[in-house]
Amino acid sequence: MNKELIIRSGSDAVDFALLKDGKLIELHKEQEDKSQFQVGDIFIAKIRKPVAGLNAAFVNVGFEKDAFLHYHDLGPNLPSLLKFLKLVSAGKIKDYSLKNFQFEKEIDKDGAITDVLSANQSVLVQVVKEPISTKGPRISSELSLAGRYVVLVPFSDRISISQKIESKEEKDRLKRLVQSIRPKGFGVIVRTVAEGKKVAELDKDLSNLMDRWTAMCKRIPTAHHPSKVLGEVNKASSILRDVFNDTFTGIYVDDEDLYYQTKDYLQEIAPQKASIVKLYQNRELPLFEKFSIERQIKTSFGKTVSMSKGAYLIIEHTEALHVIDVNSGNRSNKALSQEDTALEVNMIAAAEIARQLRLRDMGGIIVVDFIDMSNPENRKKLYDHLKQEMSDDKAKHKILPPSKFGLIQITRQRVRPEVNIKTREENPNDSNGEIEAPILVVDRITADLERIIKHHKKIVLNAHPFVAAYLTKGFPSIRSKWFFEHKKWVKVIPRDAYTYLEYRFYDSKGNAIATE
Repeated sequence: MNKELIIRSGSDAVDFALLKDGKLIELHKEQEDKSQFQVGDIFIAKIRKPVAGLNAAFVNVGFEKDAFLHYHDLGPNLPSLLKFLKLVSAGKIKDYSLKNFQFEKEIDKDGAITDVLSANQSVLVQVVKEPISTKGPRISSELSLAGRYVVLVPFSDRISISQKIESKEEKDRLKRLVQSIRPKGFGVIVRTVAEGKKVAELDKDLSNLMDRWTAMCKRIPTAHHPSKVLGEVNKASSILRDVFNDTFTGIYVDDEDLYYQTKDYLQEIAPQKASIVKLYQNRELPLFEKFSIERQIKTSFGKTVSMSKGAYLIIEHTEALHVIDVNSGNRSNKALSQEDTALEVNMIAAAEIARQLRLRDMGGIIVVDFIDMSNPENRKKLYDHLKQEMSDDKAKHKILPPSKFGLIQITRQRVRPEVNIKTREENPNDSNGEIEAPILVVDRITADLERIIKHHKKIVLNAHPFVAAYLTKGFPSIRSKWFFEHKKWVKVIPRDAYTYLEYRFYDSKGNAIATE
């Protein structure tokens, strides 16, 4: 398995594409707008109004809608945080390490918001969910600073080890190491990638996080209310921090400044892999075109998603949930029974669904209608396969076993708006209409051809002149690739009378060939 990160810089945004064996699995965008809210940002803010009925407070963080702070997101050491903030703001604390700071009594876990917070009170909060739809950000006053191997938690004394580390011996070893280097007044969460790491690497990561904490505290006395006092690291660094491992074979960047930033960051976290960062300088072929990312975006974000062997998904979105329907299409395989065909299509669909959830960053409730299977063993095989495909998805998720109706329900953590890319384009035949992206038509023509070419000696394709030219021009042309693959030459005839996306196949006698 090879992973590549492709970073494209634009005038007002930077796009990040994560590829797994050449296939797009994640797509992120970082806007240049400094007022945007990212998960992990820390703000000094003002309580607008505690609401007893919700046991929560609305907080002014500078967004058009107030942020939402629930009592359960306050953290047990809220009084210590408020006291620290007051003393730092007044300039009475110069040592931000907490080693000499006197902690206050923890709040009651079942208490009321009005007992601990009041209107116009200043508080440090962290974004845990970006603004989505009409809602403001979801925030927490239990702060954490994420590093490569560990997460630093101020006003705590707990040490937690990632549940994904299975070995009890390794968990005990990491706990002992962290206990010996943990700064007083700070808790530590050990991340999965810390498995097998030495104390020097963990200590360096902790030191970097302590430096970030100190830098944040220095900004507080002069900070406006509300304002950001600590931003997440840039997107390239945060993606590498969270997903980078030894399977990465290349990182390609088309901007010189970003190239040096990325190389420096990789030099810190994995110096032996720093050489995989490459500056892409081919101005004739854009970076996303070089890695076929634009094509994958066009074919992956529509309502209908094509898969191998003629199968496809229909993805529908509602306010309450997402629904995915699995279809076998017009695929036929006489060698397999209906049950075997259903299992084969479902297994292909499971891998594509796991990819789609990450790619679109779909969150909340997802209901998948797989093709019905009567064999319980096949249902279990599908369930296990889906869990395996989603195992490297860093968003928290839960998958329920198939119901009697063949439905599988998934819940997936929603912390930022879903990635939604417009894949339909203006129809050149109708000034008021829209059509699917032309690249989808070429994919459909290719899929139809693969189904019918083995049953006919000669095939003639009639298509709109634009599409015909796209298939036949250049070297190697798409038609040439068909010839090398199937050893049959397809005659392509441009037809002015056809609409943009219309095409038909004919045999040697001029009879239309059905593709359905």
